[in-house]
Amino acid sequence: MELKLHRPICFFDLETTGIDVARDRVVEIAILKVFPNGNKESKTWLVNPERPIPAQSTAIHGITDEKVANEPTFKELAPLIYNMIKDSDLAGFNSDRFDIPLLAEELLRSGVDFEMGNRVSVDIQTIFHKKEERTLSAAYRFYCNATLENAHSADADTNATYEILKAQLDRYDDLENDMKSLSEYTTRKKSVDFAGFIALNEEGKEIFTFGKHKGALVDEVLDNEPGYYGWIQNADFPLYTKKVLTGLKLRKLNNKL
Repeated sequence: MELKLHRPICFFDLETTGIDVARDRVVEIAILKVFPNGNKESKTWLVNPERPIPAQSTAIHGITDEKVANEPTFKELAPLIYNMIKDSDLAGFNSDRFDIPLLAEELLRSGVDFEMGNRVSVDIQTIFHKKEERTLSAAYRFYCNATLENAHSADADTNATYEILKAQLDRYDDLENDMKSLSEYTTRKKSVDFAGFIALNEEGKEIFTFGKHKGALVDEVLDNEPGYYGWIQNADFPLYTKKVLTGLKLRKLNNKL
């Protein structure tokens, strides 16, 4: 089954120095852009993270310090990456919880004002976990009846993810071939920021999900403890979380005018 698209969608995968969204860096990115007419465009870049790659990370993806020593930094690649995804929805395997948040951090660090407001995301892992509870390699074997060669290569993982989604749509009649519908199906929780520090409660109002103000309305915390905003801005939270909180504070100020 081919995808029914109203706009392009970019399947992408990151290989990184680790799994901390706020601190770790990209060492490889692969993007497969699929257009509504069925045309495809793919790019893969090795990235110099400007820091040593931990041995445990190299053991997973095989990318060493020497391999990326002469490659461009993410900041140098950011305009190319953003130009490729700026008009597209996004999709990946575990992308809502890791790849999109980390991509957003890298783009924001590079001076690119990345937003998800005008696009949707489809997390193929969520469809898989809701239906079968397996890993990417098992998903590829299960849905595509093939062995995933070069697992943890960004290029191989990206193309496998694209093929899995098409096979999932073939297999499950209750999945609608529409990116907005798939995005809603793969959304795990109503987070306002990627990292899940700010979410929506049952009334659709923003709340903090951590710390001493867990469950409290963001607006009330900003009123009752103004210094909490400054603490978050100066602490080691993801840049996108800080950006979202700033937007909520500005909205609150504008509502008072």
